[in-house]
Amino acid sequence: MLQIKPILAALKRHKAGTILIALQIALTLAIVCNALFIIQQRLDRIARPTGMIETDLLTLQNRWVGVDDEKTGPLIRADVQAIRQLPGVEDAISINSYPLRGGGWSTGVRTNPDAKKSETHTTQYFVDDHALATMGLKLVAGRNFRSDEIVEMDPKAVVASSQIMVTKTLADKLFPDGSGLGKVVYVDDGTKPSTIIGIVERLEVPWNSSWSDTFLDNAVLLPYQLTGGGTSYMVRSKPGQLAAITKSVPETLYKLNRMRVIPSERGVRTYDVVRAQAYKSDRGMAILMGVVCLVLLAITAAGIVGLTSFWVGQRRKQIGVRRALGATQRDILSYFMTENLLIGVAGVVVGALLAIGMNLWLVTQFEMARLSLVYVAVGVVALLLLGQGAVLAPAMRAARVPPVEATRSV
Repeated sequence: MLQIKPILAALKRHKAGTILIALQIALTLAIVCNALFIIQQRLDRIARPTGMIETDLLTLQNRWVGVDDEKTGPLIRADVQAIRQLPGVEDAISINSYPLRGGGWSTGVRTNPDAKKSETHTTQYFVDDHALATMGLKLVAGRNFRSDEIVEMDPKAVVASSQIMVTKTLADKLFPDGSGLGKVVYVDDGTKPSTIIGIVERLEVPWNSSWSDTFLDNAVLLPYQLTGGGTSYMVRSKPGQLAAITKSVPETLYKLNRMRVIPSERGVRTYDVVRAQAYKSDRGMAILMGVVCLVLLAITAAGIVGLTSFWVGQRRKQIGVRRALGATQRDILSYFMTENLLIGVAGVVVGALLAIGMNLWLVTQFEMARLSLVYVAVGVVALLLLGQGAVLAPAMRAARVPPVEATRSV
């Protein structure tokens, strides 16, 4: 049976190398655990559903030039009507913003008009009766707006609507008993009541930064068509027609009225592009953290290989003596594997504590979520396996040292 005491005695004689590798394993574990946790958070964020059917969806940014804001209402209506009549177009709307756009209207909402503070925060989308079909929203309770309920509204004079639709998340937050449909709420912290006539399954706010995570799916839809100098259009194409309408819609709008600007950048985007651009930094962070993990693991593995190879070179005569005294190749292999395992265990114990401490610092400094111990456990197992895999090649070279090595002078 392999004795641990001789291994510990040997490690004491090589304190510098032992401590160096143990600390390298500890630092790698701490960084890798937190990096993998950050990667998972970023990937979860990227995969968040908006509540819309994102395929076959086109977005456009339009700004009027030389047109009075109060006179843009008929122009916007004409745009939407022209887009809806294009071949390949399923439906279209004018809207103030949309999920992942990055800008929009936010406000508070209450169930008690006398309450001094909002019960929660929400975003406001100003839409018409075509919004559900265009955006691909799922109505889970109540009804959609009717065409006769849509009102043209100056953005500077917006007031609470008497009828609204809300997301299920917002309804459940305001009315935990699940009875939000038909209830009255007060949007924009005003005193005018708004009755919930419909509830959609999900609709994300326009922002994807951490500050909006607390009200991510709190959205209110109001039956207003905003006038003003700028507006956004959302267009749903028929299956397979997205590429065609991406070209035809801007051309049609310019033919209809040249007094407009559609930005060359982000002016015309499929929703796939909107999502990719919105999460560009998150994707970049995930890739960066992944590269850091791979580099650290490679450096740690190389360090273990290098140190073990050095020790094998120093101990060739000692190994030869052991072989001459009857030690098998398997005994030599087990010796170095066990030696490395002891160093690895010491390293991962320190690394686990360091990983938790590092995460606590990130929580206090950057408001990150607490690290799950699952990541620490997985990291511990991974580093121990990495160490055993890295030491295998030099340990096998040590096992092949012949007994005759004991007779050679140093």
